[in-house]
Amino acid sequence: MAGIQTNKDQFHELAGNTNEEPFVMLNLLKFKNGGGREAYFRYIRESGPFLESVGGKVLYFGKAKELLNGIETWDIVMLVQYPSRKAFLKMANNPGYLQVHHSREEALERAVLYATDPVKFKDIISG
Repeated sequence: MAGIQTNKDQFHELAGNTNEEPFVMLNLLKFKNGGGREAYFRYIRESGPFLESVGGKVLYFGKAKELLNGIETWDIVMLVQYPSRKAFLKMANNPGYLQVHHSREEALERAVLYATDPVKFKDIISG
């Protein structure tokens, strides 16, 4: 199985999710040796206008450092907020975005993308 293969069942579930609220996409990224980092940064520059056009924004972009739990190492951790799943799908299906998506595929050895919904942490800690 390819390290960046789409989970089609989960993608269909995301597409069918009627939640119109903002959500955050967790990205765990491992670059290919020999130019993966540069190819990914090219992808970021090329895909940025498509992200912005649907109201998305990068909340956090950081270099993974000390691995305290687990066995898989990552190069970059990124959190991207989208105004809705519909907005994400609009971007992901934009013909212009699809033309630049090849840079992402060229860049990554493996990746995890996880669509997340907010949980009211205050409610959890207050019992």
